[in-house]
Amino acid sequence: MIPLFRVAMSPQATSGVAGVLASGRLEHGPRVDDFEVAVGRRLGNDRVVAVNCGTSGLHLALHLALRGRTPGEVPGAMPGEVLCTPLTFEGTNWPVLAHGLPIRWVDVDPATLTMDLDDLDRKISRTTRAIIVVHWTGYPVDLNRLRHVVSTAADRLGIEPPPVIEDAAQAWGATYRGVPLGAHGNMCVFSLGAIKLLTTGSGGLLVLPTDELDRQARLGRWFGIDRTADRVHGDYDVTEYGFRFYMNDIAAAIGLANLDIVDELLARQRDNAAFYDKELASVPGVEHTERADDREPSFWMYPLKVDDRAGFMRKLTGAGIMTSLISRRNDAHSVVADYHTELPGLNSIADRVVNIPVGWSLSDDDRGHIVDTIRAGW
Repeated sequence: MIPLFRVAMSPQATSGVAGVLASGRLEHGPRVDDFEVAVGRRLGNDRVVAVNCGTSGLHLALHLALRGRTPGEVPGAMPGEVLCTPLTFEGTNWPVLAHGLPIRWVDVDPATLTMDLDDLDRKISRTTRAIIVVHWTGYPVDLNRLRHVVSTAADRLGIEPPPVIEDAAQAWGATYRGVPLGAHGNMCVFSLGAIKLLTTGSGGLLVLPTDELDRQARLGRWFGIDRTADRVHGDYDVTEYGFRFYMNDIAAAIGLANLDIVDELLARQRDNAAFYDKELASVPGVEHTERADDREPSFWMYPLKVDDRAGFMRKLTGAGIMTSLISRRNDAHSVVADYHTELPGLNSIADRVVNIPVGWSLSDDDRGHIVDTIRAGW
């Protein structure tokens, strides 16, 4: 069976982990600092805070986004809401519920599978506390247009622009207008889970746009405690609570090793995607997603919009090829039933989208077999 994912692991990771184990410092050692510095160089933004998983990064980002922000004085309004996309993994949206805030769903652009920015413009209101966008399957949102939509809506409403959080869990290495995600002026979160292109086994990164947010994030990931304070004599003060979201040194050592191989893996994924773009361009019953010239996706997955999705998936499974929907549309879960709204864009593609293998581990024979199988029909 051709898998959707394989775990990418540098041969040097073993010695890196062994060094951590021998040091006796499994947490709060130097490796996390080293990893943050190395990632910052890659992104062109040194405000990098390593955490124990991507969802922790989103939870912490939302915590920072909500500090000191109150909704507009609208009679009868709810106590604020967060604008979210339902086409994502549940880990994106459940931190909103954990903060006790309602979700307001924004529709999906059928061309990109990311947030419909026209619908976002319509739904930003005086009760909007934050906006979470997702670079779904590694395809970057149009960040310049997003910035324009948020700022013009804020001017129209007479409010401060609500903070934007970018969920780049699947988008390590993706760029927008030549600049890596994580360096576009928003809080940005990467997942470093086992099946991500850059993995630490389990981990995440929260990348910040300002020094002040970086300072707050470093306190917030460790109970609000300043780790440079004199804790031996108990002479320190916690001014605001935080969480236990710190990355450990074992994970950081794995991440440092994998940074050395990730560019080669990313190049192979992009090559595989370009092969599909060409070879599947005119297959009946197959529609591709957008390819804009101003962005480079990471192609964590390769989405297609197909006719008779069930038949398509059966055909590929029978040919030894894994497929996946990744996750259920989040607005269909009963836990968020109170926030139901009509989403015509998502409805138009919800039963058509399927993902096929595109990862770095595919051989030329593998991807040729996938193309031949799809071309043969289902």
